[in-house]
Amino acid sequence: MANIDYGLGTTNIDTTTGIRYGVISQHSLAEWFFDEFEAQYGEPHCPECGEVVGYVSDIDYNDTDYTKYRQHGCDDLVCHTCKHTIDSAYCFPDEPIGHELKDEEYHAIDCLDSDVMILRSPYYTYAPFCSPCVPGAGNLDDAMPDWCEPHGVKTYCFGHDYFEDHKAPYKVFRVADDTEVLPCAE
Repeated sequence: MANIDYGLGTTNIDTTTGIRYGVISQHSLAEWFFDEFEAQYGEPHCPECGEVVGYVSDIDYNDTDYTKYRQHGCDDLVCHTCKHTIDSAYCFPDEPIGHELKDEEYHAIDCLDSDVMILRSPYYTYAPFCSPCVPGAGNLDDAMPDWCEPHGVKTYCFGHDYFEDHKAPYKVFRVADDTEVLPCAE
């Protein structure tokens, strides 16, 4: 039984493939996995008025109508509300607001306090639904090694190489052709 779909079939699902997003604890993955993620700082905001600012290279403005926010630094951003040119160092928070892995194979983000949500992967497994904390997603930490349908729902997952012993704690299937991917023998 796949538990309750708190997302009612519309939340945390890839509508193109019908595969659920996967959620797994960071502690279940190989120690190095987070090295693949990049810090995200969000949109740049004006330090004076708080409005979203634009990059000078992307917009057309008359620089004679704008003043420097600070005397030192690069003036790579512009705030139309305050009429300032601003160094990007003043427009982002000191700490990242999240982390993301986005490459040709995977798209994953950090979620909750210590979990990772897999939004795209070349692999899937069968997992039960998550609790209401992540409605509609599949809980990879509770996926069983021998599960197939109907015991769980198709859920994006990391391949075997994301685990310390190079063996996922669940069966891994290739999205492209539904074949099972076996762990490599060492």
